[in-house]
Amino acid sequence: MKTLTSLKVGLFLAATMLAGPLAALELKETPGLDSSLPPVAERVPTEPLVVDLEATGRTVGKHGGTLDTLIGRAKDVRLINVWGYARLVGYNEALELVPDILESVEVEDGRIFTLNTREGHKWSDGHPFGAEDIRYYFEDVVSNEKLTPSGLPPFLEVNGKGPKFEVLDDTTVRFTWDEPNPLFLPELAKSRPPFIYRPAHYLKQFHEKYGDPDFLAKEAKKVKARSWAPLHAKKDDMYNARNVELPTLQPWIRERDDSDLRFVLERNPYYHRVDITGQQLPYIDQVVMTVADGKLIPAKAQAGESNLQARNLSFSDITVLKKGEKQNDYVTALWSNTKGSEISILPNMTVKDPAWRELLRDTRFRHALSLSIDRNLLNRVLFFGLGTPGNDTVLAASPLYKPEYTTKWAEYDPEKANALLDEIGLTERDDDGIRLLPDGRPLEIIVETAGEQQVQEDALELVTEMWREIGIKLFSKPSQRDNLRERAITGQLVMSVWSGFENGIPTSEMPPEDLAPVRGDSLSWHAWGDYYETDGEGGEKPDWAPAERLMELYEAWLVSKTPEERTKIWDEMLQIHADETIHIGLVSGVRQPVVVKNVDNVPLEGIYGWDPGAHFGIHRMDEFYMVK
Repeated sequence: MKTLTSLKVGLFLAATMLAGPLAALELKETPGLDSSLPPVAERVPTEPLVVDLEATGRTVGKHGGTLDTLIGRAKDVRLINVWGYARLVGYNEALELVPDILESVEVEDGRIFTLNTREGHKWSDGHPFGAEDIRYYFEDVVSNEKLTPSGLPPFLEVNGKGPKFEVLDDTTVRFTWDEPNPLFLPELAKSRPPFIYRPAHYLKQFHEKYGDPDFLAKEAKKVKARSWAPLHAKKDDMYNARNVELPTLQPWIRERDDSDLRFVLERNPYYHRVDITGQQLPYIDQVVMTVADGKLIPAKAQAGESNLQARNLSFSDITVLKKGEKQNDYVTALWSNTKGSEISILPNMTVKDPAWRELLRDTRFRHALSLSIDRNLLNRVLFFGLGTPGNDTVLAASPLYKPEYTTKWAEYDPEKANALLDEIGLTERDDDGIRLLPDGRPLEIIVETAGEQQVQEDALELVTEMWREIGIKLFSKPSQRDNLRERAITGQLVMSVWSGFENGIPTSEMPPEDLAPVRGDSLSWHAWGDYYETDGEGGEKPDWAPAERLMELYEAWLVSKTPEERTKIWDEMLQIHADETIHIGLVSGVRQPVVVKNVDNVPLEGIYGWDPGAHFGIHRMDEFYMVK
């Protein structure tokens, strides 16, 4: 049997593993907690997750204080469940999957997963957490047609078949598939995980199987729900932090529903992590998230109104933020953005116009567009030369990185670009020197944007001049995110600009979903992604050889058994993208400003991304503490 970890006390930050009975650790009460709560020894698990901060170069913190941060819209309160990053298993800073909420995970043949919860672990309301909460999710939520009419999600199926689920005892469950399921654990570690556990003791009252019919009818009427199922869905809100009554396992919890402009998140007194001195985490008492106009957040951060701010800040704000450091007593840390490219131009391979479809799928055309872009100039003008010019691909921090993935077909060579366009047959030009399509139309490309980032508009302005040199006219068309996606769905979108691959620092154990047409929200190939997501009921079956091969490789990853197999699959997929220039990336490794005021244990060098990373989550925000 291959065990992810056999230690009863896992450790998140790749620090020294601590084992031994809890009695050897002198637990300390947290100042300021409600005196009616049980003592800390009864609040934390019998064997909590113990972190040795000094082994990771951090300092042991102290309890107390309020951390203020700014969000651009009310629904961003859900980020507290991202930043807290308490997961059944999660990534440490070495990008390794390790147990967190779980005490341990045992994996056999890549298809049998035994999950062991921590004895004595409790929800934020003090009710025991364990196997019943995972059972409730699997049997009563995701396997219930009224609550989940679409059936089991993809990470719970292998070749269309779900797992055998067993409850072995009060703290242990087992999922068994007929074949390997490498998607399972990475899915649990996401910034927005599926939460394969639910507070059964709370939600059962809203379920027809357990709840009182009269109560269900009364509660459904209150929220204008037609039946118990939509009522249950409203109450079952593990991610969005809108239901203040819902118990949680995260470090901070929302207990008040008194404002949509200022959200106060209180420490979870039953949180499962403690430091090596016996102090229960999190250190910080409260996180206050205040809604502000997103355009004003950089100025407010510069004025010292936030203790910890990265949201709504961008590279262009760094100069201004640096100027305000001394006056307002903060530090601007510069973390590495984990996207495959800060800016990526995306040809739409499933555009409906047949002339454009044929041209965009011609590898020579995409190579010509890429070769005609002076990325070094873009880097100097837009990012002061601090980024890395090159393709939209994995970054050097990824163990899968190869230099050619970044550089292939990304050098500046307009002469070669012109030769490729001539080779295609695009030799006719109009009076302005613009090449003509085979049907006589001028080669004018409308590149659509979501209108959300000025740097994308600035980049396109520079690219316009570069493409003009090879006889192509670029028109930048700012729009809105929803309109942009709608045009991709209808096939009207020819080309767009977006940020690059979401995960630029993958390991072979992470699913290569960025690289294959498996998502309908992709602006590069909506129709193919929709075909995959709907099992062929919508969209179009891939009919372009590179896309077909990428799908074969993705399907092979889904049934792979070993890291070696998965590495080989990743390598070929990355090579296809480098050879084909499916995305036209511009510059990667651009810095993300993180304003830090009166908060310790925040790294000055870090990574900032969604998956993996969860923004602050991978750096363990529960270990940050206030110093004033």
